[in-house]
Amino acid sequence: MSIPRSSGVLLHPTSLPGPYGIGELGAQTRTFIDWLAAAGQKYWQVMPLGPTGYGDSPYQAFSAFAGNPYLIDLTTLRTEGLLHDADFQAVPDFHPQKVDFGLQFIWRNQMLERAFAHFAYGEGAFPELATEFAAFKASEADWLDDYALFMALKRAYGGLPWNAWEPAVRDREPAALAAAVESLGQAPERVKFTQFLFTRQWNAARAYARGRGIQIIGDIPIFVAMDSSDAWANRRQFYFDEQGQPTVVAGVPPDYFSETGQLWGNPLYNWDVMREDGYAWWIERFGGSLKLYDVIRIDHFRGFAAYWEIPFPAETAIHGRWVPAPGHEMFEAVRAALGVLPIIAEDLGVITPDVEALRDDFEFPGMAVLQFAFGGGDFAVNDFLPHNLRENQVVYTGTHDNDTTRGWWVHAVEQERHNFRTYTSSDPTEETFVPLLMRIAFETRANLAVVPLQDIFNLGTDARMNLPGTTGDHNWTWRYNAGDLRPDLATSLRKLTEETGRA
Repeated sequence: MSIPRSSGVLLHPTSLPGPYGIGELGAQTRTFIDWLAAAGQKYWQVMPLGPTGYGDSPYQAFSAFAGNPYLIDLTTLRTEGLLHDADFQAVPDFHPQKVDFGLQFIWRNQMLERAFAHFAYGEGAFPELATEFAAFKASEADWLDDYALFMALKRAYGGLPWNAWEPAVRDREPAALAAAVESLGQAPERVKFTQFLFTRQWNAARAYARGRGIQIIGDIPIFVAMDSSDAWANRRQFYFDEQGQPTVVAGVPPDYFSETGQLWGNPLYNWDVMREDGYAWWIERFGGSLKLYDVIRIDHFRGFAAYWEIPFPAETAIHGRWVPAPGHEMFEAVRAALGVLPIIAEDLGVITPDVEALRDDFEFPGMAVLQFAFGGGDFAVNDFLPHNLRENQVVYTGTHDNDTTRGWWVHAVEQERHNFRTYTSSDPTEETFVPLLMRIAFETRANLAVVPLQDIFNLGTDARMNLPGTTGDHNWTWRYNAGDLRPDLATSLRKLTEETGRA
């Protein structure tokens, strides 16, 4: 894939402003897209859009194919008659700048259940919507049927993970599944309808972006969540024992972020089994992602060359081992089925020649993060220094896993600040450092420069999106106020974009 010289902004939709406690795919989405266009940007990068579970991480979703119901714009449903004025009589007092996922789980799911009830049982008729819904169910049945049943069962089992369900249901015995479908009533249909609403609104947002000259970069994690419909419905393609417990799990060894590594806990793929049907699951997954995004960023790309296998159970990721993966063979199969894929490879971390070869053989752009460029005593050999970047690369000031750029400068060790001053022959203040690093990113030869919105706002650590290896209410919760998206910021970003040849 060849990306023209351009730039974009990283912002997850949950961070958009709005009245109901979390970003939605409605008016504020269109406002943000308009702002991007006014700022001369060509890309909007989002994190995974899947339905989140425990810990609220978009990288641990209940499905690799489904959308997050929390993003459904309720105002649109009200306009369409799927929600009534009476449904909004008891709206919680939401925090304007922080997502409360627990509150969303309770209140928003109740609102979506009401929308389904009005559609299925209400006095009003929705013939056109019913036709669209039927077509959606037919076209997405390969993943949607399993996902809808999984979520309905999960609710019936009080939220327990699938490997704690009744053994016959856990093991997907046909008679047990048939009995479950009979007992669950309309619950799976309600899940399907919610997915239909999400897809309908996301498609509308994407079409609006396309009309304004904005393409969507979407993030997909290499691994699926342990508690997901993907793992439950495709158990043979992972390393599970007879009770549905993983025998090995994913993570990364000790690195910049953690002295004990990161124990992610995702089930690992049984590549030998996946090879048997020509990597059909991966072809379906990439095909599904292309329905959502214009460009796909693969998180933890190196796992397609070799992955860190940790015996289960484990308390840390220290005692693992590198295991080769058939990434080259898999990508060949996907390319044969779908054509040349618009993929960005997140090639950060422990990168070895086999990872570089896999990336370069398919001409996938890699990544560079400028916050990583100035560490170490002999920083002159750092691959992320601006003069070392390649054209077929995407440069970031920071990502969702980094501190904001202002926060990084404040908390950086003195050696890093000294290295930056030496390299740039400058002595920035806390206030001037962020626009300086943004300019450096835009001036590099990397074809695409992406900046988190927090950096455009010049915000500190309080606006950080995620701290890897931690859980709690500080991750994934940041939102901005509508007034923060100022026209003068768009003007200055457009000026920078034009001056660096990215317009």
